[in-house]
Amino acid sequence: QVQLVESGGGLVQAGGSLRLSCAASGRTFTLYAMGWFRQAPGKEREFVAGISWSGGRTSYVDSVKGRFTISRDNAKNTVYLQMNSLKPEDTAVYYCAADRNNLDIVRTKGYDYWGQGTQVTVSS
Repeated sequence: QVQLVESGGGLVQAGGSLRLSCAASGRTFTLYAMGWFRQAPGKEREFVAGISWSGGRTSYVDSVKGRFTISRDNAKNTVYLQMNSLKPEDTAVYYCAADRNNLDIVRTKGYDYWGQGTQVTVSS
């Protein structure tokens, strides 16, 4: 199994910033597209951001465009989510996920591996 471990969550005031990190195990990280999902209490898990294996393509849910940035460092087997201008509605458990597709595309579902999640709480 591919291991994904998220970190960087916490409590932040509205308007603040956090950077989430996801460290991946395995030798094939460079072939995986990576994504961030989130789930708030009582809501479905939603796609937030994704990045293709080359880093050449990114995708974001409309609600975070202009505020969040996904990036990856394949040498470190790590993907990041920089979150700026945080809003209370961003409060959720954020999950890192890996997609084994080798098409250099970003998908919003069908991911193969998942981390345990990290809590992000934005206070008003």
